[in-house]
Amino acid sequence: MKINTDQKMIDEFLDRGVENVYPSRDFLAARLKEGKQLTIYLGIDPTGPTLHLGHAINLRKLKLFQELGHKVILLIGDFTGMIGDPTDKSATRKMLTREQVLENAKLYQTQALKFISFDGENAAELKYNSEWLAEMRLREVVGLASNFTVQQFLERDMFEKRMIEGKPIHIHEFLYPLMQAYDSVAMDVDGEIGGNDQTFNMLAGRDLMKALKSKEKFVITMKLLTDPTGKKMGKSEGNMITLMDSAEEMFGKVMSWTDEMIAGGLEIITDLSSEEQKEVLAMPNPRDQKARLAFEVVKNFHSAEAAETARENFDKMFRDKEVPDEMPEFKLSEAKNIIDVLVETNLAPSKSEARRLIDGGGVKVGGEVITGYDFIVQSANEGVVIQKGKRGFVRVTK
Repeated sequence: MKINTDQKMIDEFLDRGVENVYPSRDFLAARLKEGKQLTIYLGIDPTGPTLHLGHAINLRKLKLFQELGHKVILLIGDFTGMIGDPTDKSATRKMLTREQVLENAKLYQTQALKFISFDGENAAELKYNSEWLAEMRLREVVGLASNFTVQQFLERDMFEKRMIEGKPIHIHEFLYPLMQAYDSVAMDVDGEIGGNDQTFNMLAGRDLMKALKSKEKFVITMKLLTDPTGKKMGKSEGNMITLMDSAEEMFGKVMSWTDEMIAGGLEIITDLSSEEQKEVLAMPNPRDQKARLAFEVVKNFHSAEAAETARENFDKMFRDKEVPDEMPEFKLSEAKNIIDVLVETNLAPSKSEARRLIDGGGVKVGGEVITGYDFIVQSANEGVVIQKGKRGFVRVTK
């Protein structure tokens, strides 16, 4: 396999969106200039049914590594996913069953195809860490544990915080970084990539590689897209972009980000050059900057055509105060209470949430705000639009 040692591509790989390189940028730059094929992996625990923007940031970097001619591995943490990564968690994660983990991972390879290739001369590999971790005997686990100290693990921020707050730290949470560290040894990789919140776990793998294989593993930590308080995007914040989101959903979520997230988003989730990024940031109106960012995000995950349509629909809803042309339809054969309609159309996940939306003035039928729980949507209201908040629309049909 011919390895690309073009300096411009190497610099792009080493710099764009990268937080840190261990042991150093110079070390990895020299390895990449040698012209020998290296192997790097990205591990993903299947804790949810779809990949999201955080995964995409790492997968985009993995794509560039593959284009340089190096070998990439996508590792599904089907074993570690059952343990639960304690990173950034103020309380112990709920452990998942093997069935839940495998169900969550079903679409991961298909979604990863948006970025890396599993075919051809330099095909990416898909691996599952249960292959080696599930077969490990207790004496082997004890042997691995002897390479680390309790003090090392207690240095983790979230463990320190829990101890101060008197919250429990379970033994299986200590085992998580140990198991992730062994992934590097089992696959005998040259390097690992992940978000900067994974630094401790990835460096544990670096220590274990040095101890067991006398190998200098490199680690690349990527910047995270966070709000001004430092909080990552997530389900609870309602701004997490998943790879299953429609173009309209993606566009709308980006437009809901704070202005402080624009520059970071342009760097780590678009293909715009540094000069093009500067041009966007020079726009006088942050709303226009954000619209360009949203367009680029949707273009990367869908297409330029889908991005343009999403932009037009967003403008209709917010700038022009119009209803979008396309939306889900709900067949209504008989009159139903608005609470039931909101739940059945998935505009609200539960009846209590539907009531909360109505209390907040967040539900409209035919453009009119609904103020009572007893409102009835008639079957004769064919073609009427039910709206939740700013971006949720359903058209009633017979």
